Amino acid sequence: MRKRILLLEDEQAIADTLLYALQSEGFEVQHVRLAGQALDEFRAQPPDLAILDVGVPDGSGFDVCRAIRKTSEMPIVFLTARHEEIDRVLGLELGADDYVVKPFSPREVCARVRAILRRSAAAVVAPSTPAPQGSLLQLDEAAQRITCGGEFLPLTRYEFQLLATLLRRPERIFSRVELMDLVWGGALDTSDRTVDAHVKLLRAKLRARGVQAELIQTHRNMGYSIRVAD
Repeated sequence: MRKRILLLEDEQAIADTLLYALQSEGFEVQHVRLAGQALDEFRAQPPDLAILDVGVPDGSGFDVCRAIRKTSEMPIVFLTARHEEIDRVLGLELGADDYVVKPFSPREVCARVRAILRRSAAAVVAPSTPAPQGSLLQLDEAAQRITCGGEFLPLTRYEFQLLATLLRRPERIFSRVELMDLVWGGALDTSDRTVDAHVKLLRAKLRARGVQAELIQTHRNMGYSIRVAD
């Protein structure tokens, strides 16, 4: 079955380019120009992934993301002409899986979409490795997912990569620079604030699962580490 993509983009020339590229890759694409239309399409028939332009006439792709995240963890990619760090950080804090700054290559967007959908499918259907007795968090490298108390944690691409990096070396302190290189090595315009934002999101998701202990430790002027709760 073909994967369905919801595309929110008000500039017709950009939309036409993406529509051609995505459809050529075998995706079924529903294109809308307004935030309200995007939410209507999402509610009527939830897609497998959404590509949201940040700036549209009746609102923002951020608003659409907020509404979607109330009920769904489906992958979301932002498109934007903005370069300000605050916009990138806000998008990631809202739970975006990727962030593409215009101008961009349609082929690159397609490649990112395929990679995100592969990770999403693996996290849903792949069997998890049994967690050792007493371990709260378990990294399943093959399935590209992390469980908390035996239950799957819904993580975005960079949330997973950050938590996985920490879990591979428990108690080891990673500086923000190291984490930026290991997790965001292929991304543009990242900063130490990006790391902090993702740590904040991970802690919130762990608390939502009833984890009271601060597993991700902050080491002032040094970085972050993770401890395995027993």
